[in-house]
Amino acid sequence: MKTGICLLLLWEMCLGMNTSSVKTRMPEKNKEHFLSKKQTFSISEEHFHHKNIPKPFEVQVPLESTVYNVTEKSTNFGFNLYRKIAMQHDNNVLFSPLSLSFLMAAFMLGTKGETNNQIVQGLNLHLLKDKENPYHLPALFKQLKENITANEEFILQQGSFAFIQKDFCLNESFLNLSKEYFDMEFRSVDFNNSTQAKEVINQNVNKMTKGKIQELFEDFDTHAKLVLVDYVFFKGKWIHPFNARLTEPEFFHIDKYRSVQVPMMFKSDKVASTFDENLRCTVVKLPYKGRVHLLIAVPEKEGDYVSLEDHLTAELVELWLRNMKTRKIDFFLPKFKLDQNYQMHKLLQTLGIKNLFTNQADLSQLTDQMYARVSQVIQRAVIEVDERGTEAAAASGSEMTAYSVPPTIRVNRPFLFMVFEETFKTLIFMGRVVNPTEL
Repeated sequence: MKTGICLLLLWEMCLGMNTSSVKTRMPEKNKEHFLSKKQTFSISEEHFHHKNIPKPFEVQVPLESTVYNVTEKSTNFGFNLYRKIAMQHDNNVLFSPLSLSFLMAAFMLGTKGETNNQIVQGLNLHLLKDKENPYHLPALFKQLKENITANEEFILQQGSFAFIQKDFCLNESFLNLSKEYFDMEFRSVDFNNSTQAKEVINQNVNKMTKGKIQELFEDFDTHAKLVLVDYVFFKGKWIHPFNARLTEPEFFHIDKYRSVQVPMMFKSDKVASTFDENLRCTVVKLPYKGRVHLLIAVPEKEGDYVSLEDHLTAELVELWLRNMKTRKIDFFLPKFKLDQNYQMHKLLQTLGIKNLFTNQADLSQLTDQMYARVSQVIQRAVIEVDERGTEAAAASGSEMTAYSVPPTIRVNRPFLFMVFEETFKTLIFMGRVVNPTEL
């Protein structure tokens, strides 16, 4: 069985009314390349390819001692954000903490003062921040991406596109740094022609996600100057696949009063699992080729996932993994497909990242134009799990009992899931399935 997930993260920046008419032009002869003497410039019609980045940008960071710290902090950031999403509704959830962390980390290069401090605090990275080296954290994210995307046994593609209003100027240093650390690509569009702008962006989105997300944008802020789209595409193969001929209809119990019929996959195989005595849940690890796994946490009772969500931490997940034992069991897992879209800017503000979305935003490292602020951060993710695979774009004190797992594990009630890269303990995706028949 192969697995894949597709994720899109979209960011939109606008200017206040009193500056929306500001235009600065770049001499025609200089539109094809960067000017070494200019600090700001407009993006030309063509896609810029940055080369020969100055050596001061090439920051070396000890890999073993620091990247793991970043992934641990990013994982807890993901769990904090997950709880904010889960509080809004009782339905399915899917998002990528990794992708959002990359995007917000890119803003570290474009912000100063309290705006920057709030981003670092919100991402739980304040203890890792190097006051003397502003490129320390971006360098760690660069190393993380290079290492987790280098594995040839699965496909993990992550990247960013910036669509920029023709007359909007970005600082050259931000362009160079965002390309160096986050491999960001820039393209020019005319947001005044909203129909054409939507078509250009949606065509690129469709191409980046290999057709999994064909349309993302429906409307723009009237003063949009920059739209950033961050994407993640994951596709992996199970080490031990399911047999499609064994899939049969079964009931999935949403709660005590509602049940739906779903195609339930089955295999009898050696599976790593444990039972958390404190949180009363069964945790199963399904490995992909290439040191990535799907972690599934199933509460003992239907609808009892709220308590489990409240206790999620990187330390708890690590404890689950340490206490797992492999034994042969009969395992049942429903096929499901999720397609989720979130207004992340509203959620990020609940985590303390507020100035970025107001006129108090200090984006002076990104642009010299005044009153610039971020208007939207939108994330869309798609996952589909079937027999062929998935393709898309206080807990530390818990008592664990690995041998109490029953010989049959039947995932026929709401459950949480996470996609982890094992080497660097990176939380790529996480979500909740309450009803497998709904997106």
